[in-house]
Amino acid sequence: MIHESFMHAMVLERPGGQLKAMKLPIPVAGVGELLLKVQACGICRTDLHILDGELSEPKLPLIPGHQIVGVVETVGKGVKGVHPGDLVGVPWLGGTCGTCRYCLSGRENLCDQALFTGYQRNGGFAEYCTANADFCFTIPDGYPAAQAAPLLCAGLIGYRSLRMAGNGKLLGIYGFGSAAHIVTQVALWEGREVYAFTREGDTAGQSFAREMGACWAGAATELPPVLLDAAIIFAPAGELLPLALHAVGKGGTVVCGGIHMSPIPGFPYELLWGERKLISVANLTRLDGEEFLELAPRIPVITNVEVFPLESANEALEALRTGRISGSGVLVP
Repeated sequence: MIHESFMHAMVLERPGGQLKAMKLPIPVAGVGELLLKVQACGICRTDLHILDGELSEPKLPLIPGHQIVGVVETVGKGVKGVHPGDLVGVPWLGGTCGTCRYCLSGRENLCDQALFTGYQRNGGFAEYCTANADFCFTIPDGYPAAQAAPLLCAGLIGYRSLRMAGNGKLLGIYGFGSAAHIVTQVALWEGREVYAFTREGDTAGQSFAREMGACWAGAATELPPVLLDAAIIFAPAGELLPLALHAVGKGGTVVCGGIHMSPIPGFPYELLWGERKLISVANLTRLDGEEFLELAPRIPVITNVEVFPLESANEALEALRTGRISGSGVLVP
């Protein structure tokens, strides 16, 4: 039961600026929506891309945040199967048209009319938020809110990237952050070997990767001791793509798992030759979410989380930018 009329939120007023602490009216659940009391919201490199203006179509002013775990406060008209008190998760994909050729062919992640949480609709850097009930997930039993939040983007994008990488045993991961530390657990559970690549001189990141089970960890400029079957690039650095192609063998796959990447330098055709494949991952589907959230507790996936208070969102994002978070950063109101 809500007793107050206003909530605290961290708001982006213009790209290139910092988030501003504001007191705003608590939103109201519309038709097909849920009003959630936010328990935790993960921070993501996509949030940095929005803040920096590298993703150019945000709703402004904007409350960012798209890895939301919240308790249902009220249920809007037309919503069935969800009740006040339920614990649900809200991912990046916040709505689609449902009628285009992508939606009708199981590729709703490519819908041209899609709306994204914390980008075109307000997200979870606040005490309350609304969400499209059809795009929310049930949180698996046994996951506290802060530990569950990273599953909703880092986990889902990592899972989709892993599926696109194919079934090869030798997997490279470039950029060992939130998504990487989750997908490593899935890959190891599937019997794969993980080779981790970090920034030059990032001995802490390499140690973390080995702690998570990577059999080798080194700088992104290094070659692994064996040719890889596939590589996933989570770091938004275009210069990594030729390096990853050089690290995979013939028939190998390089998956770009981020929503934004700096310009990719030219590279000789021989790096691509040999039926190597380049694939980008765009968003997620609800089926990805259902499959991964059913799988996560069976492995079980354990998220390494650093918790920040909501009002410290700017400090948390700066820690993410500079690589000072091992695993996942999470805001808690």
